[in-house]
Amino acid sequence: MAYDEGLSEILREDLAERAGITEKKMFGGLCFLLDGNMLCGVHKNGAMFRVGKDNEAAALAIDGAGPMTFTGRRMGGMIDVVDAALAEDDKRAEWLRLSLEFVGGLPAK
Repeated sequence: MAYDEGLSEILREDLAERAGITEKKMFGGLCFLLDGNMLCGVHKNGAMFRVGKDNEAAALAIDGAGPMTFTGRRMGGMIDVVDAALAEDDKRAEWLRLSLEFVGGLPAK
């Protein structure tokens, strides 16, 4: 498997009570979608969160986060998180909160 199933289970549990969450294998990892819009996901080196450009600075200020450069270019509104940081409940909760705030405001697909 190209991603850590343990990390995906952590996110799955965090999102279990939220309506509208689905999972989709994408980009060699597993993505979680809210009403059809990408919210977050796991990949072989950690995770990514779609926080939106307005929340990006706050998300990057949390230790363990960096800019998302999956394609070799910085992807605005997306952050990359190292796997060790995902184990910290408070950090993960804040990245999820920022992602849910942004993605929750998008029209459903």
